[in-house]
Amino acid sequence: MQPISEPMNVTTEPAFYRPNDSPATAREKALLVGVILPGQPAFVVEEHLDELEQLVESAGVEVVGRAVQSRRALDAATFIGSGKALEIADLARERGAVMLVFDDDLSPSQAKNLEEVTKLPALDRSGVILEIFNQRARTSEARTQVELARLQYQLPRLTRQWGHLSRQGGGKGTRGGEGEKQLESDRRLLRNRIKRLKKDLEQIERTREVQRRGRNGAPEIALAGYTNAGKSTLFNRLTRAGALAEDRLFATLDAKLRRGMVDGAGPAIFADTVGFIRKLPHHLVSSFRSTLGEAAAADLVIHLIDRSHPRWREQMEVADAVLADLGVDPAQVLKVFNKRDRLAREESPGPGEIWISAETGEGLAELHTELAERLEAVPSRHERSLPTG
Repeated sequence: MQPISEPMNVTTEPAFYRPNDSPATAREKALLVGVILPGQPAFVVEEHLDELEQLVESAGVEVVGRAVQSRRALDAATFIGSGKALEIADLARERGAVMLVFDDDLSPSQAKNLEEVTKLPALDRSGVILEIFNQRARTSEARTQVELARLQYQLPRLTRQWGHLSRQGGGKGTRGGEGEKQLESDRRLLRNRIKRLKKDLEQIERTREVQRRGRNGAPEIALAGYTNAGKSTLFNRLTRAGALAEDRLFATLDAKLRRGMVDGAGPAIFADTVGFIRKLPHHLVSSFRSTLGEAAAADLVIHLIDRSHPRWREQMEVADAVLADLGVDPAQVLKVFNKRDRLAREESPGPGEIWISAETGEGLAELHTELAERLEAVPSRHERSLPTG
């Protein structure tokens, strides 16, 4: 996404704020910041920071350390308190970090105050996720969805870019200085662009709905779950699609539809969807509603869970919450535990649980049997022609 206009101090902005066609620079460094609140175990915060580190690294920025603070409550002005902010800034400079990345969302005023106190850019988890989506959006639909989410995130934060002009003030008879004029101009441009993007996505959603109504073919099965749970690997197993399947966060952004076979039930249409993550920016959920709608419109949803992850229960709950927000009927959801090959052999499925390894194929026969039984309740439809790879 090209910025509407660039602030004078653009050279000090982190990679997340730079236009996509900026010249390549040396890899920038970041210090992560987490907060432990009453009743919250310290190890949980550390695990959340582990995930944040993966996100930051995925966005192309090197993590050089982290700082964790225990607080009774969050500071309304600077999130962590001005004294702690100065301490963290000193640590960041010692490590060569040029930005601070917080695991929780910062309000626009908190980010602004933090930057004034620390003299370093202050980002949050939502901003990092939006940057990753921006880097990986390939199709026109994905780029539209990501741009809308980024602009909605950026709009209340514009004052951080133009504050230096506002401080210059205006002459007699002006309306608050050059900075305020530029700020209002940028806000107007952003609002107009947001309005246009929303209309574009409404048209995309109408087109998708027409396509869904026209799918008078095999039943539809959507794959959903936490990011990096192995959805694309399972998608390839079920459809032989050869889709991108990487061991990284958000490897898939666009919903992919392919025809596959369910043993004992016949042809089915499988949809691979974007992964979920804790603290997923609400702007992204809203913008990607047309893509995520493939899950809501499916006859059956496979909720894939990485059973080898130490926080698999939390990841499962996060995905459950997003599916519920999308209006997916729990009766249509089949929970499948993946990455069995990474578990100790003494671990075994509980009653009624399906454990598989999408990587090795272990447990796929059992999954096909369960899918066939579930699909017996789905009304038969005429076959729909879709690419097989």
